[in-house]
Amino acid sequence: MKHLLSAFGIIVLALATNAIAEERKPLETLKEWRGDNPNEALSKDAPKYIVNSKDLEKLWKTWDIKEKLPEIDFSKELLLIETTRGSRLNLKATLDEKGNIQALGLATRDLRPGFRYVMITVSKTGVKSINGKAIMPLN
Repeated sequence: MKHLLSAFGIIVLALATNAIAEERKPLETLKEWRGDNPNEALSKDAPKYIVNSKDLEKLWKTWDIKEKLPEIDFSKELLLIETTRGSRLNLKATLDEKGNIQALGLATRDLRPGFRYVMITVSKTGVKSINGKAIMPLN
């Protein structure tokens, strides 16, 4: 009986996991920027997203990114950001039925001096929150 209940619990968990996975759709990465910075301290206050040009310009200057400041149409897109001390980093995003983006950064565990970053833009269509929090400017 105990094994039957355990098996039942595993089946219910598997079904629930599949149902949750089906509710989230992957978001297409529209644009991407990658780089590194020798000043690890700058990554501590890194935003997880940016929704306007002013905040993007501030981050670009703070991180001293040499690449030209990109033009992003923030009326249609938002910028997601992830950092790591590992040597490699990828960032993907999904959107659920309630309009919540879940951003997932996957990094290697080999720690290096400084930090690496990846920034991606995704469509704002249907987006209401990011990682369960309402979207707001950085100010």
